[in-house]
Amino acid sequence: MRSRVSTWASSLREVPAAVRLQGARVRPTHPGKVSTKNAVTAAASVDPTKQQLADQLEAALAGDELRVHYQPRLDAATRTMVGVEALVRWEHPDRGLVSPAEFIPLAEETGLIVPLGTWVLREACRQVAHWMAEGRGALCVSVNVAAQQMTARFFEETVPQALAEAGLAPAQLELELTETASMDALEPCTLQAIQALRRQGVRIFLDDFGTGYSSLSYLHKLPLDGLKLDRSFVMRLTEAPDAQAIVKAILEMAAALNLSTVAEGIETEDQAAWLSGQDCHELQGFLFSKPLPPQALAATWLSGHAH
Repeated sequence: MRSRVSTWASSLREVPAAVRLQGARVRPTHPGKVSTKNAVTAAASVDPTKQQLADQLEAALAGDELRVHYQPRLDAATRTMVGVEALVRWEHPDRGLVSPAEFIPLAEETGLIVPLGTWVLREACRQVAHWMAEGRGALCVSVNVAAQQMTARFFEETVPQALAEAGLAPAQLELELTETASMDALEPCTLQAIQALRRQGVRIFLDDFGTGYSSLSYLHKLPLDGLKLDRSFVMRLTEAPDAQAIVKAILEMAAALNLSTVAEGIETEDQAAWLSGQDCHELQGFLFSKPLPPQALAATWLSGHAH
């Protein structure tokens, strides 16, 4: 089974590299473009502290302060790694590590999430290509797509360019869309661009499934390969019968639609065992590993390590 490296949102505890935007106050003037200077000023003008942090985040994008750490995703049956999720880290020169819970919402609010998401896409593709060059196996990298990135231009130009720069085949890339963001994806030109990427081999997942305001009809309108269960359901599995019923229904529906399933936010063995018993395909969470820098991930998990 091929391995996958994925990128996406979590909770305030772990906010992934390119996170969804749920109604930013600043929108790009042209599809796929953001005037970051104007956006930062407009969104942060009422709060000098926020303005300062936004300016520093913009500088961090141009500098060398951002990092991507990787959290393993495990095959539910064998407990071996079949992928990782990439999570962005900001090493501020004065403050040290800035919490993603602080700077990701700011990036969403100001429009900086667009260049941040593009940087993550390129870095993730570059990293997996590097691992492959070292002979660590045919890895597949999965990257999160923020709402402001959901344009035809992103899927037609930005994604292919990132693959070409890294020397990565389309079949080695996975993109995760959120339910809230995915409604924008149904614009005809954007949907056609997603379908074209999928025909080339890129895999498409719907993230945080069950929490958005899109209807089930999107499952047959979007060209999907899999679903990622929201951690809010996983956290309540062993103590809330309603959560078990919802997750079981989602897994059964995914199986009927021939979609892969991933559960994130797993912290206990009871949660992992229950999900495995319901035929969830992949598991992810602190029970197995915290997010690791590339070197640590490679040394621990890409050297034949099994949990």
